[in-house]
Amino acid sequence: MNKASLSNAGHTSRPVVIRRKAKLISAVLFSAALIGSLVTASAPGVAADSDETIAVSLATMLRASRAVISKNQKHINDANIGDKGLSTAVVVAKAKENYKKATGTDVDSIDPASLHGKLIKAQLAAIAKVMDNAQGTINKKGVSLKGFLPAVFARLVAEGFTANVSGQATLKLTAPKSYVRNRSNRPDAWENNVIESMFKSADHPKNKHVAEAANVKGKKAFRVILPEYYGKSCLSCHGGPKGERDITGGKKEGGTLGELGGAISVAIFK
Repeated sequence: MNKASLSNAGHTSRPVVIRRKAKLISAVLFSAALIGSLVTASAPGVAADSDETIAVSLATMLRASRAVISKNQKHINDANIGDKGLSTAVVVAKAKENYKKATGTDVDSIDPASLHGKLIKAQLAAIAKVMDNAQGTINKKGVSLKGFLPAVFARLVAEGFTANVSGQATLKLTAPKSYVRNRSNRPDAWENNVIESMFKSADHPKNKHVAEAANVKGKKAFRVILPEYYGKSCLSCHGGPKGERDITGGKKEGGTLGELGGAISVAIFK
């Protein structure tokens, strides 16, 4: 798994799970790296465009777009086919469809003048840029393993989004420290505390995100982190035997089905 980097400015208070009655979204969005169902963005008591709603929405769109790459991974790696039919327009359209299935909301109906609308637009632009840049790779004949994995796609989208919004928000994929392959993807202090003390706890409701006002590099922010769990498709790269090389050349982590494998972290700055 690959994720963008983010560091914390020493926030030490214990995170508080914002517990609300919420629908559990069908686990239709999954990737070759991680799966996990979502809590809907519109929970009772949460304003339509609250920071929490926006953060969960951004995570949902990331999962929605990543699912397109996951579903087409075998097709992408088919060395006998040139044009895979996965143009930028096709992937963005399918991501929007997945988002609507997960939330019941048409992403194009979000007010483009609102913060929510602006951030979603920036995320869609990041998805489009990643797909524009990947066309030559995914459409190359004679090559099976393209290296364009769901986790790679998601990392590039997260990095592109963060660059696009220039200090308004950040989007990051992270994981328990022992499962991070690239040190730049390590969880910061706040993320690590949530992962270790909450997500790994038997008492923490599966799929429940954590939200809290917490600083990022000395800047005030509202932070949301969503857990993700290993599915069957993940274990070919992240399962056992631990230490064995997977098809990408990385060492397998020895993860097990349903185990916490990572998280999506979102920060919206005040």
